[in-house]
Amino acid sequence: MGNRGMEELIPLVNRLQDAFSAIGQSCNLDLPQIAVVGGQSAGKSSVLESFVGRDFLPRGPGIVTRRPLVLQLVNCNTEYAEFLHCKGRKFTDFEEARREIELETNRVTGTNKGISSIPINLRIYSPNVLNLTLIDLPGITKVPVGDQPPDIEYQIRDTIMQFIIRENCLILAVTPANTDLANSDALKLAKDVDPQGLRTIGVITKLDLMDDGTDARDILENKILPLRRGYIGVVNRSQKDIEGKKDIKTALAAERKFFLSQPAYRHMAERTGTPYLQKLLNEQLTNHIRETLPVLRNKLQRQLLSLEKEVEEYKDCRPDDPAITTKALLLMVKQFSVDFDKRIEGSGDQVDTLELSGGARINKVFHERFPFELVKMEFDEKELRREISYAIKNIHGIRPGLFTPDMAFETIVKKQIVKLKEPCLKCVDLVIQELIHTVRQCSCKLGRYPKLREETERIVSSYIREREERTKNQVVLLIDIQLSYINTNHEDFIGFANAQQRTSQFCKKQAVGNQVVRKGWLTISNISIIKGGSKEYWFVLTAESLCWFRDEEEKEKKYMLPLDNLKIRDVEKTFMSSKYVFALYNTEQRNVYKDYRVLELACDSQEEVESWKASFLRAGVYPEKSIPENEETGADNFSIDPQLERQVETIRSLVESYMCIINKTIRDLMPKIIMHLMINNSTIFLSCTSTLAAHS
Repeated sequence: MGNRGMEELIPLVNRLQDAFSAIGQSCNLDLPQIAVVGGQSAGKSSVLESFVGRDFLPRGPGIVTRRPLVLQLVNCNTEYAEFLHCKGRKFTDFEEARREIELETNRVTGTNKGISSIPINLRIYSPNVLNLTLIDLPGITKVPVGDQPPDIEYQIRDTIMQFIIRENCLILAVTPANTDLANSDALKLAKDVDPQGLRTIGVITKLDLMDDGTDARDILENKILPLRRGYIGVVNRSQKDIEGKKDIKTALAAERKFFLSQPAYRHMAERTGTPYLQKLLNEQLTNHIRETLPVLRNKLQRQLLSLEKEVEEYKDCRPDDPAITTKALLLMVKQFSVDFDKRIEGSGDQVDTLELSGGARINKVFHERFPFELVKMEFDEKELRREISYAIKNIHGIRPGLFTPDMAFETIVKKQIVKLKEPCLKCVDLVIQELIHTVRQCSCKLGRYPKLREETERIVSSYIREREERTKNQVVLLIDIQLSYINTNHEDFIGFANAQQRTSQFCKKQAVGNQVVRKGWLTISNISIIKGGSKEYWFVLTAESLCWFRDEEEKEKKYMLPLDNLKIRDVEKTFMSSKYVFALYNTEQRNVYKDYRVLELACDSQEEVESWKASFLRAGVYPEKSIPENEETGADNFSIDPQLERQVETIRSLVESYMCIINKTIRDLMPKIIMHLMINNSTIFLSCTSTLAAHS
C-alpha cells in the first residue's frame, strides 16, 4: 500500500462511520477510532480546539459535553464545518457550529444536564488539520448538579464504556498535570478495559500550572504507570486566555516557547505539544486501521453475504403484504424463545468460549456463589459460645443446673436458621440478574426493530419479576417450615450422647479424606520486589493442605501449607493492579508462608476469585468473620465454671450438627425452588407465547 493509499485509510473509515450513523445501525462492526476520555476541566475541549485552530466546542460550568461527538478532521484547502444531521449545510462561522452542537444536544437530552449515548457527527474541513477521527466523550463526574439524575456518574461511565471497551478503539486519556496521576479518572477507566496499556495514549495537560519545583518529566518519559504508546504533554489556553479571546495560533506559539524554555522538558521539546500530538494521533490511527483492516474487511464481507442471502429470500415479496410482515414477526418471536431456552439449557451451537453465560452462570450461582454466601452467614465461634452460655444461664435462672437444657439448643438453632433467609433471598436476586441479562442477550437479534425489542424485553422481564415475588415467598416459607419443627430424631443428627465426642473438623476429614479439591495457576502477589516480586505457581488444594509447584507437572514442590486454622478474606483491588486478589491468614496470628503473616493470591478475573473461594470452602477454609470491638479489647468477657463450659461445648456441637443438616437441605432445595417457580416457568411462558402468536 503506497502513501496515497495510507492517506485514504482514515477517510475510508469515516465514510463507513457516516453510513452506519445515517441508517442508525452499527452493523456490529467495530470500526477503528480514537475516544477522548477525561474528567471535567481536564482540558479535553482545549486539546481538540487546538487541533482545529478554532473555538467550536461548547463551554461552561458542569457537564458541557453531554453526547458523544464524533469529530472527523479532513485536510482540505477550504475551511468549514458540516454536521451529518443537517448534511449539505456548510458552517463557515464556527460560533454558529458551536450553537448547533448545543441545540442538537438539547434536542435529545433536554436542558437538565442529562446525557445520551447517541452521537453527534461533525466533520471539519481545514488546511490546518491532519486527517483524524476522534470521539469526544462526556467528562467524568461524581456529583450530580442541578436537576441531574442521582446516578449521573454511572450513566456517564456506561456511555464511555460503550466506546472504549471495543478492541479497535484507541483511548486518548487526558489528565491534568496538577493532579496525582494515580488518581486519574481517565487512566483508571482505560485500565479497566485495557489493563496492559496497549491501546491507551496518555495526554498530560496544564503542565504550566504545576507547583514550583515540580515537573512531569518522569510521567512524559513513561516511567510512572507506563503505557505502550506513551504520554504526550501539552499546554492549553487558560480560562483567562479564553475569556480574553486569545487566538489559538498565539497559544500554540506560547506552548512551543514553554517547552523550549523549561529545563525539565527542553530535551523532549520535539516530542511534546499540540502539533506533535496531532501528528502522532494521525500516524497511530492510520497504522491501527491498517492493522485491523483485514479482519474488518472479512467481517464486512460476511455481513454483506448474509444480507444478500436475506434479500434473495424476500426479493419477490411485496413489502406491504401483511402476511409477510406477520410471518417475519412470528419467526422472530419464536427465535427469541428458542435462543432463551438454548442459553439456559445449553446447546452445542455457537458456544461462547470467552466467558460463562446463561445457564452456566446460574449453575455457578447455585453451586459456588450460594454455598459461599451460606457459609459467610455461619456462626462466629466466640459469639456463639457467649450466646449459648447466656441461654443456659437464663434457662436455669436462680438455680444451678445439673443437666444441659435442650431449650438452649432449640433457641440457638432457631436463631441460626433465621440468618439463612438473607443468603437465600440473595441467591434469588442473583438468578434474576442472570435471567434479565440473558433476555437482553437474546433480544439482540431484534435490533433492527427497536420497538419490538423494547416491548419483548419489557414483557419477559415483567413476567420474571412477577415470578420473583412468588419465589421469594416460597423461600421465606421454606425457612419458616424449618423453624416450625426441630427434628432431633434426624438420622444424621449426633444427639446428646455423641455431642462431646465429635467435632466438625473430625467429621470433615473422615468424610473427605485428603482428596484433591482443585488445581490451577495463581500468582502470589504480596512478595516484595526485593525478594523477587510477584510470581505465578501451580497450586494444588486438597482437603488438608495447599501446595504449590513451579510447573503443572508438579515435579518441583515449592511449599506445602496445612489448612489448619486458616481463614480466607477479600483484598480490595488497587488501581495499579490488573488482577483480582484474595488472602489466606492464620487465626492464631502465625506466619502463613516464611515470614509473611498473609498470603495474597491473585487471579485474572473476579469470577475466578469466587470459584477459588468456593473451592477453599469445600476444603474447610471459611471466610473471615468481623470481630466486635468489645471482643478485641477484652470487654464484656465472662468466666464460666467447668460444668457450664462442658454444657456450652455440648450445645455448640449439637447446633453445628443440626445446622449441617439444615444447610444441606437448603443447598438442595433452593436450586429446585428457583428452577421450578422461576426458570422453568419463564421458559414455558415464552414457549406458550410464541405458540399462541403463531395460531393467532
